[in-house]
Amino acid sequence: MRSRFDRAWRVLATGISFAAFGIGGLLLRVLAFPPLQWCVRDPRRRRRIARRWVQCGFAAHIELMRRLGVLTYEIHGRERLQRDGLLVLANHPTLIDVVFLVSLLPNADCVVKSAVARNPFMRGPVRACGYIANDDGAGLVDDCIAAVRAGGDLVIFPEGTRTVPGRPPRLQRGAAYIAVRGGLDVTPVRISCTPPTLIKGQKWYCVPERRFHVKIEVGEDLPVRPFLGEHDDATGRENLAARRLTEHLAGYFSEGAMRAGTRA
Repeated sequence: MRSRFDRAWRVLATGISFAAFGIGGLLLRVLAFPPLQWCVRDPRRRRRIARRWVQCGFAAHIELMRRLGVLTYEIHGRERLQRDGLLVLANHPTLIDVVFLVSLLPNADCVVKSAVARNPFMRGPVRACGYIANDDGAGLVDDCIAAVRAGGDLVIFPEGTRTVPGRPPRLQRGAAYIAVRGGLDVTPVRISCTPPTLIKGQKWYCVPERRFHVKIEVGEDLPVRPFLGEHDDATGRENLAARRLTEHLAGYFSEGAMRAGTRA
């Protein structure tokens, strides 16, 4: 009976968490960002303030989920994210990965789907924070490089979508091209969620048998220079380096996934 009650409560608490997230985004759009637009004229300062507000809102959301008994978490290497101009590449096991990462980054920048940019709950934060829309295919890599060089901490999930449990991560090369073409070192972040929940294709109310635990490990910066091999032309060198970096990251994330599976 106690187990059933606990699970029923976590279903309700998860619903409350999703509702709070949507309402929080709407309130930021309606009540917070318009005065910011009027009072702060400098676009870069305005964007920085907006990103800080979103960070605080995401951190509050994580704390709400913890207090409601939905999750527990641990973070290792948090201090490595307290810098500007980072290219943060992470695996993507669960829906709330971006909420965790942005809650740790005072100047987070993100690549968002065009559908998210049009969402009434998210449109305000996306515009105010100057996040990058992924509908500009031709200039997307250059936009991402410029964002990091301008001091933003760009968060990208190289898989492009959430990991399918039980399968090795399948990384796309777009994130590696950003690192290689821009000469940007990578800050790798390994995320695990035990037991798996909020995974790809899973309904929000399908909660696990117990509270899930999220572990975030921020690794040492990964220099991009060692991946730049020799090639006859610049395009070939770039392609080779992106492939090498992608393979390295796939192994790095797979190692974390195997460790998480062993603990579960």
